[in-house]
Amino acid sequence: MDLLRRACARARYSPQLNAFAFAKRSFTPLNHATPSALLHGIHVFHCPDEVGIVAKLSECIASKGGNILNADVFVPEKENVFYSRSEFVFDPAKWPRNQMDEDFSKLGKMFNAMKSVVRVPNLDPKYKIAVLASKQDHCLVDLLHAWQDSKLPVDITAVISNHDRGPNSHVMRFLERHEIPYHYLSTTIEDKNEEDILNVVKDTDFLVLARYMQILSGNFLKSYGRDIINIHHGLLPSFKGGNPSKQAFDAGVKLIGATSHFVTEELDEGPIIEQMVDRVSHRDNLRSFVHKSENLEKQCLARAIKYYCELRVLPYVKNKTVVF
Repeated sequence: MDLLRRACARARYSPQLNAFAFAKRSFTPLNHATPSALLHGIHVFHCPDEVGIVAKLSECIASKGGNILNADVFVPEKENVFYSRSEFVFDPAKWPRNQMDEDFSKLGKMFNAMKSVVRVPNLDPKYKIAVLASKQDHCLVDLLHAWQDSKLPVDITAVISNHDRGPNSHVMRFLERHEIPYHYLSTTIEDKNEEDILNVVKDTDFLVLARYMQILSGNFLKSYGRDIINIHHGLLPSFKGGNPSKQAFDAGVKLIGATSHFVTEELDEGPIIEQMVDRVSHRDNLRSFVHKSENLEKQCLARAIKYYCELRVLPYVKNKTVVF
């Protein structure tokens, strides 16, 4: 018996036998789908509130073999309205993209939804955007580099400016290298060149104002008919007009910020998407003060665009947003 046990022990720890056993195991087929076969989907829902909405949304996804990764729900107090955002994974062989649209559309009709949108980032086209900018480059350059590094899920179709940049500037060399059209459209008090802008942006999904220092008219907003995201410093309304950073610096403010919001006919008063703040102190000079302010603007604008593309932003009452 001792000899038998020792023989079995040697066989158990034999490198040759173990390698053979491992080789046999490595060729054993898997009986389930690999995680790489699954795709990621996002669905947002906005409808009048009633009992059973969450159950129906979950059933819609589960009945097609999908698995919910996370779900956010918001039902405001004393308001008969329901908001949700769900992220899920699914097998496109079991749940084709066009069938997914039909299934969520049926849910939308069932609950009289004001908004029911589904997006599959790996299948759906990226959002097409145009960026409008004036003389300041910091927000524009940040967006261009974020786009180049695939940090923003958008395609930049054009850059429009009322400032004529030189051909050897950093921005122009970047745009030329990546074949992004640059449209210099000068503006005056009498003529904002809005018709020309509309012609350039007619095929975009939304617009971004990256420190575009012109007011878009109500006629432009109605004619364009899609969302426009703007960024401005958070020193308003105390410091208006020219050189607000110097005004705030001279006043000795201790908090600075940036606000990203949707554009409406009311100047700088559209629904807010994102706000960011930073501290300044007596140790800051005007240069460091401006540098901190511009950094906030860049980060706040990029975050707002990312939220929008990830279907995190929904309208709430007249001048507010739900941001999941």
